[in-house]
Parts: sequence; C-alpha cells; structure tokens
Amino acid sequence: MNLRTTVTTFVAATTLLTLLTATTGCQVSLNGQTLPSPYYLQDDVQYFPAGPEFKLPREAAALRAAKAEEKLNQR
Repeated sequence: MNLRTTVTTFVAATTLLTLLTATTGCQVSLNGQTLPSPYYLQDDVQYFPAGPEFKLPREAAALRAAKAEEKLNQR
C-alpha cells in the first residue's frame, strides 16, 4: 500500500465513524444528567402528580400528642 491509499482509507474510516457516532440515537448519562435520544419528541410523557408538601403529618401529630401528654404528666 502506498501512502495515498493509507491516508484515504484513514480519512474514510474516520468520516464513517464520526457519522455513525453522530446519528446514533441513544440516551447518555453524563454528570448525573440523562441526556435524551433524538427520539425524545415521540416518547410518551410520564406524569407524576404533586404529593403533599409535608410528608409526615401523622408522625408530627403523634409527636405533638406525646409532647402534650408528657407536659400533663409533669404537673
């Protein structure tokens, strides 16, 4: 093989690899971010409704009741 054929093969292989990499549709996780695939516009959307602002209302009520009962027992 001469130098010209080697360089042409290298350039063609590099170009093909670059095109294949650029057109691949896959999700990538990068620094904690999930980056979308090229098909994200056709994907179905998941909706999670907002929950209660305070997650532990029963535990807080039980603690208040215990504190009030403790206060009554100290007298």
